Amino acid sequence: MAEPVVIPAAPRRGIPGLKLFSLTSGLQRVTLICGLALIGLFVIVALFAPLIAPYGFAQISDHGVDFVRQQAPSAQHWFGTSVRGEDVFSRVVYGARTALIVIAISLVLSLIVGVPLGLVSGYVGRWVDRVLVLFMDAIYAFPTLLLAIVVSIVVAGGNSSSFGGVLSAAVAITVIYVPQYFRVVRNATVAVKTEPYVDAARVTGAPIGRILFRHIFPNVTQSLPVIITLNGSEAILTLAALGFLGYGIEPTQAAEWGYDLNKALADVSDGIWWTGIFPGVAIVLIVLGMTMVGESLNEVLNPLLRTRRNVDAAPADGVAQEGKDD
Repeated sequence: MAEPVVIPAAPRRGIPGLKLFSLTSGLQRVTLICGLALIGLFVIVALFAPLIAPYGFAQISDHGVDFVRQQAPSAQHWFGTSVRGEDVFSRVVYGARTALIVIAISLVLSLIVGVPLGLVSGYVGRWVDRVLVLFMDAIYAFPTLLLAIVVSIVVAGGNSSSFGGVLSAAVAITVIYVPQYFRVVRNATVAVKTEPYVDAARVTGAPIGRILFRHIFPNVTQSLPVIITLNGSEAILTLAALGFLGYGIEPTQAAEWGYDLNKALADVSDGIWWTGIFPGVAIVLIVLGMTMVGESLNEVLNPLLRTRRNVDAAPADGVAQEGKDD
């Protein structure tokens, strides 16, 4: 009697993201979970801002009755009111939406511009590489905030005292981060383009576009998630700095935490703490969350840090095993 043919079961694919948690342990896992929780809360507040906020971000009255200016936190206004009579809680909630939109636009534009330029520069080389590296290094040499202010003024129309829109703020932040993505991708491309699989694709006559985006691109983007997370926190600080200095988003277009902090400066001397403390806490929490996730991802995805952690843990495991054998 013939033996039945056993067909092996197809391997089960793990749920995306669970492998990341499996690579963490102890304090590192706690840090990652806390960071993701803060980011998740920030995203939920930003997406559902119109449902969460009781008033509009520029609303100063309700049913024909003006809000009391600089009113302390109460049942009607949980975070109090500002010097203009706006509800501080509503502005903090809508400020999360503004920050999320600016971060998303700036990071997407930075990737769209920086990654292809880095691939072309690292693969082609010669004068193309020299020109692009010189240009990106020149941009990278500028102080971050000063460069953002200059770009914001140019995009806003050349009037140094005028505010811009959400798009102009996103473009100002984009210019800051394009050189970072360019340098990372360009250096990785230089190291990868001599690999055998790239040479094989080149010998078979594959076009440059296919070689860049089919063979090189998947192997040079391992560090991009870490950079994106850390740049997200820096983008929030840059946006807040632009608003605080008066080069950010037009107050009538969107709520912005940096602008609110600027208007709250005069309230400090009068003992009015709520107009500045809540926007400031919002900035601290979201920056803390993104930084915690970025540092955790760096330790998980960086092979040097992962190897060092395994080497450091090896002696302890050996000692424990020796004591168990005894």
